[in-house]
Amino acid sequence: MERCLAVCGPGLESFVADELRRLGLAPPTHTRPPAGGASRSGAVEFAGSLHDVQRANLRLRCADRVLVRLGEFYASAFPELRRKASRLPWERFLSPGRPVAFRVDCRRSRLYHEGAVAERLAGAIADRTAKPPLVLKPREDADSDLPQLIVVRLEDNLCAISLDSSGALLHRRGYRLATAKAPLRETLACAMLEASGWDGTAPFLDPFCGSGTIAIEAARSAQGIHPSLSRRFAFMEWPGFDRKSWERLLADAGRAAVSPQARIIASDRDAGAIQAAQENAHRAGVGDRIEFSCRAFSAIEPPLGAGFVVTNPPYGVRLSAGKDLRDLYAQLGKVLRARCQGWRLTLLCADSRLLRHTGWEFDRQASTINGGLKVGLLSCRV
Repeated sequence: MERCLAVCGPGLESFVADELRRLGLAPPTHTRPPAGGASRSGAVEFAGSLHDVQRANLRLRCADRVLVRLGEFYASAFPELRRKASRLPWERFLSPGRPVAFRVDCRRSRLYHEGAVAERLAGAIADRTAKPPLVLKPREDADSDLPQLIVVRLEDNLCAISLDSSGALLHRRGYRLATAKAPLRETLACAMLEASGWDGTAPFLDPFCGSGTIAIEAARSAQGIHPSLSRRFAFMEWPGFDRKSWERLLADAGRAAVSPQARIIASDRDAGAIQAAQENAHRAGVGDRIEFSCRAFSAIEPPLGAGFVVTNPPYGVRLSAGKDLRDLYAQLGKVLRARCQGWRLTLLCADSRLLRHTGWEFDRQASTINGGLKVGLLSCRV
């Protein structure tokens, strides 16, 4: 069994932990923060086989990447670091000639120069494999030729070394080529769905849909489409990768059960955003599952019966700098109270003072980061 970390946005750990439990990869009950590869928040530890690592990459909706622990040891001098690192089984994960990239984080350790740590670890790989690796800078774009990312954390002289199994970050699903202003990451959109409690069958509404990420992720989830079904992963370059086993896993994923049809409605007053959302939904394979329309929030027409509103309204920062959004949030309360009585509302907000103008009391589900801003993920009953 491998010791693994599912890395996520800070504050989203509980949603990732719930996903892992549904996959049968229950996180340990101890509370010791995971060493190496992540800060004290923003990661959930679990144990599994390499097959489970593949399943986690394929099916986790809220995680950014999956790391596999190569080893950990104490080191307080560079010769000791290189000597101990050279004993690790690098050959399990590095194919001959595969470029590597190091991401090093040193805290309260005698070895504090991150570049020097990476240099000694490159030397340790050469000692172990008899071939110096080509060291590149870390990248997180969607290219298929990414170097193998090696994540290193030195804290209190404890060195933890992990290998990234994902490659490009997992929020890169491959469908969002067209974007509106301030696009929302797919992983955060899925955390909002988890927080809302939507089961894929009740009516669903996003009245500030932008480029459509929340509605698209809702439709893909309801249809049983795994989030990372059509992309490459770093583990596909590891020695011993079993392509036939992977293809069987993909075939099983393609036979996922489809939930009963739910009405998924998405609107925005920006015509360009709606066009981008429709293009993204078509690429995501759910263009026929979402009812898009260009309209102001005050003109929404939700279906009868209780449902869910999951949305990312303006915060009053960046895009609306200098604008007073108190009226918008007061209107949010007024319109939803009139047309969505009994619905469940889940949203992101960077300024809790704006929420008072809705007239509701919100339950805080999480605090996280969106586009560099600290935001609350909040819910209430309309």
